Amino acid sequence: MTDEFSEPGGERGPSANVSPTTELKNKISDDISSTKATVKEASVAGLEKAQDLVSEQAHFAARQMSGIATALEKVGAELEHSGQDQVGRYARGLGRSVASAARRVEGKDLGEMAILAEDFGRRQPVAFLGIAALAGLTASRFLTASANRAEKTRREPPSTQAIISGSKDKENG
Repeated sequence: MTDEFSEPGGERGPSANVSPTTELKNKISDDISSTKATVKEASVAGLEKAQDLVSEQAHFAARQMSGIATALEKVGAELEHSGQDQVGRYARGLGRSVASAARRVEGKDLGEMAILAEDFGRRQPVAFLGIAALAGLTASRFLTASANRAEKTRREPPSTQAIISGSKDKENG
């Protein structure tokens, strides 16, 4: 007589001495190991995708910083030509600092960018605060504009049912 734990031919193999509970435990252990490996692979893939996204955002941030630097340098030059030499030199210096930071940010990962931002804040505290203020102003303007747009879309024209019932009231009135 053969059972499901016997080898073909009715002979019991080496696992015949292992209880079904132990085999079940071994099977569960194998399944858990397999699941852990799958989760690890998925998390590595997710981490790589997140790092790619951060890299794209860092490139975008570097381009934006370069644009801000160019604008600051232009403002500085205009101020110098309009007789405000001290403020103009300050604005141009700020622009050069921002441009330098933008070049350092380009191609860096998130951890390196955080270290660079911290270092820049230590070396150029005024420039860092200026950038932070400009970023805050930009973010607040963006959020305000987004809120205004959302409010306009929420306002709906009167429904046709209200218009119809209103005209019936006028006819009966």
